[in-house]
Amino acid sequence: MIHGFVRVAAAVPEIRVADCAFNVQQMISLAIDADKENVAVVVFPELSVTAYTCADLFYQHQLLSEAETGLQLMVEATNRLNTVVIFGLPLRVANELYNVAVVAQKGRILGIVPKTHLPNNGEFYEKRWFASGGKVKRKTIVIAGQETTFGTDILFENGDFTFAIELCEDLWLPIPPSCQHAMHGAEIIFNLSASNELIGKNAYRVQLIEQQSARCISGYVYASAGHGESTTDVVFSGSAYIAENGRMLAQGERFSFHSQFVASEIDIDRLRADRIRNSNFNAGKSEVEYAVSEFLKVPDFNGLKRRFAPHPFVPPLEQIHENCNEIFAIQVGGLAKRWQHTHAQTLVIGISGGLDSTLALLVAVKTADQLGFDRKRIIGITMPGFGTTDRTYSNALGLMGSLGITIREISIKEACTIHFNDIGHDMSVHDVTYENVQARERTQILMDVANKENGLVIGTGDLSELALGWATYNGDHMSMYAVNSGVPKTLVRYIVGWAAGSLDSRSEKILKDVLDTPVSPELLPADEEGNIAQKTEDVVGPYELHDFFLYYFVRFGFSPSKIFYLARNAFQGTYEDETIKKWLEVFIRRFFAQQFKRSCIPDGPKVGSINLSPRGDWRMPSDAVAFEVE
Repeated sequence: MIHGFVRVAAAVPEIRVADCAFNVQQMISLAIDADKENVAVVVFPELSVTAYTCADLFYQHQLLSEAETGLQLMVEATNRLNTVVIFGLPLRVANELYNVAVVAQKGRILGIVPKTHLPNNGEFYEKRWFASGGKVKRKTIVIAGQETTFGTDILFENGDFTFAIELCEDLWLPIPPSCQHAMHGAEIIFNLSASNELIGKNAYRVQLIEQQSARCISGYVYASAGHGESTTDVVFSGSAYIAENGRMLAQGERFSFHSQFVASEIDIDRLRADRIRNSNFNAGKSEVEYAVSEFLKVPDFNGLKRRFAPHPFVPPLEQIHENCNEIFAIQVGGLAKRWQHTHAQTLVIGISGGLDSTLALLVAVKTADQLGFDRKRIIGITMPGFGTTDRTYSNALGLMGSLGITIREISIKEACTIHFNDIGHDMSVHDVTYENVQARERTQILMDVANKENGLVIGTGDLSELALGWATYNGDHMSMYAVNSGVPKTLVRYIVGWAAGSLDSRSEKILKDVLDTPVSPELLPADEEGNIAQKTEDVVGPYELHDFFLYYFVRFGFSPSKIFYLARNAFQGTYEDETIKKWLEVFIRRFFAQQFKRSCIPDGPKVGSINLSPRGDWRMPSDAVAFEVE
């Protein structure tokens, strides 16, 4: 297992009804393919040795005997494989016939799990042939010359991860068996299925798999009967799915006329992190004592089949309208409550012409509209300093004008010059004092105007800046309500881009130019051409990398080495390994060193699953020692 990842597969063989020899050879071939790719566990469809659609042929002794011979051949074939193989067949046990899943590795039967819930309606007649495993007390049986455990309450583990089995209909129950399996320790559920096709059924099936993997905080690997099953009354498409905690990772080709298998990696570390955080995960855990069957570890694979999104905070493009509306609703809802509660007459915002202040202004305007307030009650203040460029200055004034708010311009140059003289600072020295004097002067102006105008100072800093401590303590670090504190920089850019398309043409043009402007606090003088000289990402690194690091560090508690591994996958072809490691080291160092700023941040609305408020999601000592990046 590499960095907590386990490679699994769902295989769908081409089969012939009641031709056990042919079916077994197809499965062995797929199992060999899986083994070549260092798959830890591969699952085949329900009753895959015989085919699911044998109907009353299941009463025939010859078919049942051939199925048991097929079982022995499958088990023997695993002798030369490392992969754990899960396959299905009808099995006679104590004069009853069961629909079972056999788990085998290295020539050893690790356990046999009978199906619990037998469908007996519509096109399904399983109770006609099979007994339910739900009434079976776990026991030891002898099959293919081996003693093995037979029962529904078996966990399979190898020290790296634990899995369990459920069969087809079990998934469709109000409380599937996998719920208990997960609470007892199963991190991946394998489902052997034979689910036929109907209009709309597959979409519902996919929802079931995704939701069950989310409910169980588990991986879910599903293989269903496919080409070759009888089409007397129904058709099977050969569905193969791999899901992880509510998200589909991989899927096979439905209605394929050939054998196929689909493989991907389940992140066990991620599942464990979510289970640990969920204080109610084990609520309702039964008193049943599960049997544990141990299996051998599989050699590590090379590289991941799955790809990680470089921007984990940014939702898919097809969900842009829905997600931006929801984010806005959260921000507006938070600000509206604070505005109403304080009975403030105005909102006061520093408008720089940059991304963050633009988003904060859009939220303020939307809030005023929702509350039925005149937009003139929003006071936007542009405060030119020594590094302000014509571009950002023009955009700040233009945006405020197009949105119809109250505009004020207060230069900070004179006040800062006096202050430099007061503290004995040489203005030609452009150090942290030079920068922070300007940031604090701007905050003082905003606070004092708010006092004068019975207003609230609206903070513009975002979640990424909080993570890096990229704010002047008691400067732009402080406000009376921080509407962007739960929104990372990559998401800020996403929302502003979306908003550009919903405004008038003048505002849209300005927003597009804001998006094209380098991120900068503009605290250092512009270059000779009048362009921004101080670019934030040149100093602290690309925000898309830092947001990626932030997501996996805070959301799942991953180690720096694992985050580096994931970042190499996500940004392959974009950044060199050395670049990723360099900025990861910067992120870790700054994240630990700057906690003291986060310990006293203003109120602000939580927007996503990650928030750094000391009153909510993130409580960290300010003097903790930073982790090493190996």
